[in-house]
Amino acid sequence: MNRILLSTSLALALSGSLAFAQQDAAPAPTTKHHHTHNPQRETAKLSKKLNLSSDQTAKLEPILADRDNKIAALKNDTTISHVAMEQQMHAIRQQTRQQLATVLTPDQLQQLKAHHHRHGAPSQTQPQTNPQPGI
Repeated sequence: MNRILLSTSLALALSGSLAFAQQDAAPAPTTKHHHTHNPQRETAKLSKKLNLSSDQTAKLEPILADRDNKIAALKNDTTISHVAMEQQMHAIRQQTRQQLATVLTPDQLQQLKAHHHRHGAPSQTQPQTNPQPGI
């Protein structure tokens, strides 16, 4: 009788502690290190990495904030197709590249492009121009 009571008590204690441990465990991340963009933090990092002037830094933050706002609105839009969303994301990235090209020097653009390639991010540095027919 004591053995049954002891083994039952032990089983209950173990199952209770396992259930408690599962509740305390943090859920595993379901995606890679995707995080909410913070234009201020991103501007500060780029300012340091690219050695931006205060004027360039002041112009950069609104560009990044605008990009992030447009992407967030696009991701929250449940009425558009995946293909349309991809096309609009491409357009937002292209617009951002063009805006960055007006603020950064060619050397800074190259540094930014190299940084993005090292980190697997889409390049946002080269403004794309439409090729002229016949050339």
